[in-house]
Amino acid sequence: MKTLPAGMQAHLGSGATTLAWCWRLTRADGTRFGFTDHDRDLAFDGTDFEAGSGFTGSEIKQSLGLSIDNLDASGALNSQRLNEGDLAAGLFDDARVEIWRVNWAETAQRVLIMAGSVGEVKRGEGAFTAELRSLAHYLSQEKGRIFQYACDATLGNISCGVDLSASAFSATGTVTGADTAYLFRASGLESFAADWCVGGLVTWASGANAGRVMEVKRHDLAGAEAEIELWRSMASPIAAGDSFTITAGCDKTFATCKAKFGNAVNFRGCPHIPGNRYVVSYPTPGDPDNNGGSRNS
Repeated sequence: MKTLPAGMQAHLGSGATTLAWCWRLTRADGTRFGFTDHDRDLAFDGTDFEAGSGFTGSEIKQSLGLSIDNLDASGALNSQRLNEGDLAAGLFDDARVEIWRVNWAETAQRVLIMAGSVGEVKRGEGAFTAELRSLAHYLSQEKGRIFQYACDATLGNISCGVDLSASAFSATGTVTGADTAYLFRASGLESFAADWCVGGLVTWASGANAGRVMEVKRHDLAGAEAEIELWRSMASPIAAGDSFTITAGCDKTFATCKAKFGNAVNFRGCPHIPGNRYVVSYPTPGDPDNNGGSRNS
């Protein structure tokens, strides 16, 4: 049960209320945004809540226990602070969300209704819909390490140990032509064979996407140039002359770790654990390992 401030309780009991909804979003980089369904801007706790952004929320349903509560927030992409480019670039992924019920005539009278984070975001023609998840969804996420064939380290981090700044694993390229916001040709990558950068990262150093990062889906050679396809479209168009840094990719297998990076000693997977076929195997006479005719491969 929520405890209301004394002034808020008295206001609700008066029978004539002046209430509004306020949403505060805090991105991973610490940047804060505020929105309200009131017809003028509001402010409290050092945050300005922008009116007229078309930001609205669905019905809030909360339950006891550890079940995950969800609701949707919708809005028009007409705010100077909330635009399609930032949403597409993932700047609002997993942003913290606070939903407040506020007396707009006296903002000191307010109560926090729900706290959570931004989940899936769908973008349409000039509008968006964002899933807001309660904090309970963090309890359903895997924590710690699990036994699996693939490596669980991120290429280049402290667990992996590979130096991605080495010339064998990193290069600076320049866009020579772009077909779409995810497919382009580039020079400067002549030292890399085809597929070398699949799974690696492109970090844009200049152009409209400067500072943004995207994973490589395909890496082919087209004569003296490289053809790069990204997993997702960049938020802004890719143009000739844009510069970037690209890194080698890793498919998380032991063979790649050993042959491509010479890093088998730091492999963080379990390539020799039995697979599902081992469960249904059976012993056969004469088998020295008593593993049966259906041995795991």
